Amino acid sequence: QVQLVESGGGLVQAGGSLRLSCTAAGRTFSTSAMGWFRQAPGKEREFVAAISWSSDITYYADSVKGRFTISRDNAKNTVYLQMNSLKPEDTAVYYCAARMDVPYAARYSGAYDYWGQGTQVTVSS
Repeated sequence: QVQLVESGGGLVQAGGSLRLSCTAAGRTFSTSAMGWFRQAPGKEREFVAAISWSSDITYYADSVKGRFTISRDNAKNTVYLQMNSLKPEDTAVYYCAARMDVPYAARYSGAYDYWGQGTQVTVSS
């Protein structure tokens, strides 16, 4: 059974940093593009960042560009989201997602086959 498990969320002050991790279990995701999305209360899920299978292509939402960095370690079946200079508007549940056996990163949620359960990130002002 394929499973994505996020970790690393928490409470941080504005200007602080967090690093989210997402580890895949059940099969390798080394040939799959991965993405991060987030959903704030009362809002729709939105794209945050995505990375191709080989890490050569990354995409970011304009709202996080220059502050967040997506990366992956295929040997560990893990994708990361380094979040710096956090703002209160970054508060949301963050989800990782995988495009099973599709190497190309995508910005839209419909492109992803598997989703994690989410991890809460709260940024206080």
